[in-house]
Formats: sequence, structure tokens, C-alpha cells
Amino acid sequence: MTATPTATDTIWIDVPDGRLAAEDLGPRDGAPILLVHSAIVNRRAWDGVVPHLTGAGYRVLTYDLRGYGDSLAQEVDYAAHEDLIAVLDHFGVSQAAVVGNSMGAVFAMDAVLAAPARFAAYVWVAGGIGGFDKEPTGAELALFDAEEAAEEAGDANLAAELDTRIWVDGWKDGENLPSTRVDPTVRAAIREWDVELVSPTHVYAKRQRPERPAIERLEEIAIPTLVVIGELDTVGTRAAGELVAERVPGARVVRLPDVAHIIGMEAPDRLVALILEHLAPLPRWG
Repeated sequence: MTATPTATDTIWIDVPDGRLAAEDLGPRDGAPILLVHSAIVNRRAWDGVVPHLTGAGYRVLTYDLRGYGDSLAQEVDYAAHEDLIAVLDHFGVSQAAVVGNSMGAVFAMDAVLAAPARFAAYVWVAGGIGGFDKEPTGAELALFDAEEAAEEAGDANLAAELDTRIWVDGWKDGENLPSTRVDPTVRAAIREWDVELVSPTHVYAKRQRPERPAIERLEEIAIPTLVVIGELDTVGTRAAGELVAERVPGARVVRLPDVAHIIGMEAPDRLVALILEHLAPLPRWG
């Protein structure tokens, strides 16, 4: 099963100096789950996940980060985790489970640390950690450098293709895997979204990081935490996942041997199964 873009109704949430495009899906009396997307996609990346969560009785909230998808941004400082909490406030949700992929996992972690009572569970999916950075080497470093150069040169098509090679095609034994490894529809959708995101005219807000980075506070995360690592992901992402699994009390880690970074599109059925298994034992929240 793979995920492709679909159209749904958009709900607008006004935040200081920005406007977020969001969706409220599934039964309104279901326990709420908030999904936070990666930096090379938008909320449509969850389209293969959402129907299975709502079908299991959960209320699912998704939104586009500032400057992504349909959301609007200005070049001002903002705290990304505060936007995440603003989404919960808008929908009247006192507590949610949160699932974050890549940069979305970073923002979700910052929100969990800033407002722990607002979250019942956390699912870290191929993400990062605020304040932690493991430098790539070899072929990975070469692709990262080439992508940065393409962006600086204003070549959005090349930059998006290189991003797709890094984050979608995947890695094994230090070598970039072929583009034919993943469903071509999934690859094309991610690349198309990223072309817009790396355009030299694209406007992003300026993220204001927490005073104390998450890397110094992992032991403070006290809610049930699931760590999902794609073993074909970049070395830095895999290292971050292992660190979260090691330092967050009681965290459970699952390593998927044949997927890379955008797990919700590449393997939505397996990700859904893991999320449902993680949440099933918990008492009702919302």
C-alpha cells in the first residue's frame, strides 16, 4: 500500500504573523491524534495513514507547517512547537497523541517538553532532536553539499531531485540506493512538493528554537514513546533515533529494515500498525 495526494476540506487557523491550513478528520468523539509532517512534504504526506487511524475510531488532526502546503508564512521569528499547540487549542483538544516525522518529530518533541500535560503519547518517526546533529560523510556528504549548492544557485528542480535521492531513495552501506527502490508515484509526489519548497522565491518563517534544546532534556519525556527508525535512512537520522530510544525512559524502538525517511508514504500500513499497537493499551485521552 502506498500513499498519493488527495483533496479534503481545509480549516484555517490564524496564528501570529501566519495562517495554518489544517484538517479535522474522523469521529469527533474519538481520542485525538495530531500528525506533524516532514520538511520536504506537506500534510498530504499523511493521506495513506489517516483513513486507517480514523477507521480505528481515532480523531485525526493534520496541518501544514508555516511555509508548507497551503499554510502562509512571513519572514518573522516564531516557535514551531507553539503552532502545534495552537492547532490543539483551535480544535478544543486538551490532550492528544502526537506523531511527528523528520522535522515534525523535532517540533513535536519540543511541544511535549514545553507542555507535557497536553500529550498522551509520542511517536517519533525518522526524526531528529533539537540540538543534535551528526555530520554525514562520504557519498551522503557529497549529496548534501550538492543539494545545498543547487539551492544557492536557484536550481529548484535539481535541488528537489537531490533531496529526493537523499531522503526517499535511501542508503545502504554508505551508498545511495536506486530511484527505482520506491513506488514511482510516491517518489514523484514528494519531488513535486519539494520543488516548490526549495524555490528561491519561497517564503519561510524563521524558527525560534527553545532556550534549552531537546538533546539536554530527553530524560524528561515521561509519556509513552515509540521510536520508528528506517534502516535505509541517513546516518544522522538513524543515530538520532537510537539516542531517543536510549535516553527517553521506557521508549520502545522499532527498526524497519527496508524503508527510508518518509515512512508514512513508503510504508503507511506498517506505520499505522505500529501507531495503533502503541496507543491501544493507553487509557482514553482527549
